[in-house]
Amino acid sequence: MTLYSYHISHEQCPPRSLLALAQRAEQAGFDGAFSSDHLQPWSPSQGESGFAWAWLGAALQATERLTFGIISVPGGWRYHPVVLAQAVATLGQMFPGRVPWVALGSGQAMNERATGGPWPDKAERNARLREGAEIMRALLAGETVTQRGRLTAVDAKVWSLPETPTRLVGAATSVETAAWLGTWADGLLTVGTSPEALGPIVDAFRENGGADKPVFLKMDLSYAPDPAEALHQAHAEWRFNALPSSVAWELPRPADFEAAARFLRPEDMHEAVLISHDLPALTERIAACAALGFDSIDLHQVGGSQPAFIDAFGERVLPALHGRKAPVIEFDPFGRKPAARAG
Repeated sequence: MTLYSYHISHEQCPPRSLLALAQRAEQAGFDGAFSSDHLQPWSPSQGESGFAWAWLGAALQATERLTFGIISVPGGWRYHPVVLAQAVATLGQMFPGRVPWVALGSGQAMNERATGGPWPDKAERNARLREGAEIMRALLAGETVTQRGRLTAVDAKVWSLPETPTRLVGAATSVETAAWLGTWADGLLTVGTSPEALGPIVDAFRENGGADKPVFLKMDLSYAPDPAEALHQAHAEWRFNALPSSVAWELPRPADFEAAARFLRPEDMHEAVLISHDLPALTERIAACAALGFDSIDLHQVGGSQPAFIDAFGERVLPALHGRKAPVIEFDPFGRKPAARAG
């Protein structure tokens, strides 16, 4: 059965608010939460970007059953893979089974170049991604690592380990990258809203070594009861992330994303975001994507009221996807842990 997570968008919400939203999502019936890991937001207007690894420890303590995932970069710019492995292992040791996988990508300039190192081309970044992932895998298996390649580790060892090592999943948005990840990653994370576009990516991963590995999806969507508002919030909040990947990798500052996205029209957002006021239609599209065999689908409300989104999906969408009765939400507006009772 496909699991459904609530997206933790550090670029759009303050960390304290995200804790309350994670609690609300748990009580509404979401199975997990999936966190971004940015140094900077996509645009100055978004105005937030909390430290995801500190937040994860607090969120795991503040919830009871949600599993958590995160996407990060082990290429040695903002994080060295030894440091990332220790962070992953510590969370896994403290909260067994609740951080089952971490997605790894090749990075973006606006997050990684701030430490002052050179920003190489995509081929070099991919090579550093794989090398960093292999260092992390060895450390999470309890090995002592000495390596002098693109990334250097000397007598590195992580001592506090979880009982079950966390899966290291590769992130891909193209058929070519998905096929490459199938040869070495523990799973696949991809992004999209169309089963027709997602199918070839999943197939490429499975046909190149990933047949028995899990696949995960992040879906960007914009829901509001009014269709005009749903379209407006998608454009207002997420046009910066609708730029082609080749552009998004290279822009160094949030202001650059704002400038590059200035010609994107609201109607252009339909290619990147699932926009609708119709909950049954949204349910149908999500179910069609789930039918491709995704182990988990992360639902990212890109704009608008996050509490209203959580409540609407908890009441009408998740029960239809899971085939179970919805909980009745009793939410404390002051941020204390909400309660749920059977509906």
